[in-house]
Amino acid sequence: MPLQSTLTSRVADALAAAGIDRKFAVVTPAADTRFGDYQTNAAMVAAKSLKKNPREVAALILAHLSVEDLCETPQVAGAGFINFKILNAALADAVNAIRVDERLGVEPAVTPQTIVIDFSSPNVAKPMHVGHIRSTILGDSLARVARHLGHRVITDNHIGDWGTQFGKVIYGWKHFLNKEALEAAPIEELVRLYREVNALEESNPQIREAVRGELVKLQQGDEENRTIWKQAVAYSWKEFERLYGLLDISFDECLGESFYNDALGPLVERLLASGVAEISEGAACIFFRDIPSLEEKPCLIRKGDGGYLYATTDLATLEYREERWKPDSVWYVTGAPQQLHFDQVFAAARKLGIKGDLRHVAFGSILGEDRKMMKTRSGENVELGAMLHEAMERALAVVVEKNPDLPIEEQKEIAKIIGLGAVKYADLMQHRLTDYLFSWEKMLSFQGNTAPYLQNAYVRIRSIFRKAAESGVSTEEAAIIIQDPAERALALQILQFGVVLHSVLEDQRPNLLCLYLYELANNFHSFYEACPILKSEGAIRESRLALAEVTAKVLKTGLGLLGICVPERM
Repeated sequence: MPLQSTLTSRVADALAAAGIDRKFAVVTPAADTRFGDYQTNAAMVAAKSLKKNPREVAALILAHLSVEDLCETPQVAGAGFINFKILNAALADAVNAIRVDERLGVEPAVTPQTIVIDFSSPNVAKPMHVGHIRSTILGDSLARVARHLGHRVITDNHIGDWGTQFGKVIYGWKHFLNKEALEAAPIEELVRLYREVNALEESNPQIREAVRGELVKLQQGDEENRTIWKQAVAYSWKEFERLYGLLDISFDECLGESFYNDALGPLVERLLASGVAEISEGAACIFFRDIPSLEEKPCLIRKGDGGYLYATTDLATLEYREERWKPDSVWYVTGAPQQLHFDQVFAAARKLGIKGDLRHVAFGSILGEDRKMMKTRSGENVELGAMLHEAMERALAVVVEKNPDLPIEEQKEIAKIIGLGAVKYADLMQHRLTDYLFSWEKMLSFQGNTAPYLQNAYVRIRSIFRKAAESGVSTEEAAIIIQDPAERALALQILQFGVVLHSVLEDQRPNLLCLYLYELANNFHSFYEACPILKSEGAIRESRLALAEVTAKVLKTGLGLLGICVPERM
């Protein structure tokens, strides 16, 4: 059991022995390390419930608390905090235990859940752009952390493969298609067709009607139009898969909006028949007269002309997920501007009888140098593929400069790891609701809170071990010994890994893991400067190597949970 959990259990036992409810036992890292390594406010919380003086309750808890094997005599501070300073021997034992634990001290979730995470969701016949990166990277990291904690996770890519744009694509396909261009760069050709037809529509009502007719034919199952549509979807998927492969991201479910199309009509009729929905000005709506914030914002599920909306598809998708996966929770990783949409959909889902935890994991925008939504100079969305390749090219220039003698293929592989890691980390290190300024210089820097800085910390440790191996030094039988303050600080930081992972899922915030890894790397560098490793001798040298080894494992595992790889050399 991790040290913090052990302390929590001991405090709970003391509370019970003192006749106080165990639920008040919460131990956290100390806010001020001058007074200890861990602390509990159990006495203060319990005192409020018991209507007693907190310091008196703290004394009562201490009278029944047995932690002599773990820490120095606990001290009461302030209004009733109980502080714990861990013994060096106990700290060493805890890190030694993590070192041989495949999970690195991470306790699985007490109650594993089935979680569906809906993220990425690109549109067919359009390139994935910078706007997709936050959803894609954030959703993937949450899935990785949740799985690591023992949850059953279903990653679902809800593809935009149905809608009015296909009337334009199909009309363009029939009249303006360049087959050679389609084979060479399919997404570019599909976008060209869409734009050309869109421009023609504005000046030619006959083409506008023809486009609408192509869409109706598709919706009615016309064989030729369905074939064109399927080809457009296939070409798009090929491009999507290439980018997902580059990012090392996969999905358990990849169903387009079209999959749910046949369910929309029956769903709306059922909602109308049950009284959940009603007709208002010709449209089918769900009203929320019992929810003040939505009282004047009904959820439109069928337009007056018979067309369905995103909300209709989302409700049909929820019903499908309920039947297929029986999830405890469904998370939608989409931009903050969609908050109202999901408030309406979730409220409507409750009326449908869906009881699971539904969450909108919202996020802010990526801003360009002008502090506006990131665009190309021509005003277009920045394509994701172009961004990722530029990241690798910029990283390659750095790698070549630092390691000109490495074989070119190795340089390219290292550059891929650094470039893609830099893009991912620059996004994940932000509070997800924050708009952030995109900067190549900052994200590829080897200084500060960046992926290259963390990757370099790992590489430095690996280089130490290569030198140790050349000298015949082994850590297989080593035991960690804690003596120096820098060793203590690093050891205590290592012990927080499992705690931080659980906190990531509490509010879907991978930035907490980023901050933890950055602090871990900083603590390692302080340890490296204060405590010579290879220049030490005997048990101290082996102990410090072992401490470095655990640090490397945590860095690699933590970055892996963010979807970021580490190179062995840079």
